Amino acid sequence: MPFGYIIANVKVINTEQYDAYRKLSTEAAVAHGAEFVVRGGQQKILEGNLHSRTVVLKFPSFAAAQAYYDSVEYGKARDARAGAALMNMIAVEGA
Repeated sequence: MPFGYIIANVKVINTEQYDAYRKLSTEAAVAHGAEFVVRGGQQKILEGNLHSRTVVLKFPSFAAAQAYYDSVEYGKARDARAGAALMNMIAVEGA
């Protein structure tokens, strides 16, 4: 069965507020069986543009990735993030 991934490119505007989001989103990710594949770290643009931070979460399935995003727990994290960052986020099915 294919895994589900959530990939986020983030431009952090308010570090302190974003830290609160990170705590809540981590708790939600753990509750939904996610594994952090990439969480920050060194980046180099090879083509195009991206924000200053990239996060990749791996879930047991695409449905699990969607359930995480739709969850009450992650909803609290999204509310905490409001105004703290610009976010591009996608869910992807893959190996």
